[in-house]
Amino acid sequence: MDRVALRGLKARGYHGVFPEERREGQTFVVDLVLGLDTRPAAADDDLAKTVHYGIVAEEVVAVVEGEPVNLIETLAERISQACLRHEGVREVEVVVHKPNAPITVPFDDVTVTITRSRV
Repeated sequence: MDRVALRGLKARGYHGVFPEERREGQTFVVDLVLGLDTRPAAADDDLAKTVHYGIVAEEVVAVVEGEPVNLIETLAERISQACLRHEGVREVEVVVHKPNAPITVPFDDVTVTITRSRV
């Protein structure tokens, strides 16, 4: 399976279990690796035979900016579902970064990584 990766998608969301997270929001960062067969697109040089990663990026940002959830695990699941709605995408790895998580000790990042595929 071939891979198309999008790294560092940024969007403001209002996700979290604490009231201040829901009220103030924060920037979330998403990395995606989409698994698909790119041979048909490459053979015909045809965008319609692959995944349009610009559209995927817009949809992922819309999920992050959309309905708030408590957990970034839930956010990652919703992002994976959006990606798998694209016909050619057979598998997706989603990493959701929450670099401003409300943690009381110094840290660089909090991430959740999930992998989902078509059944």
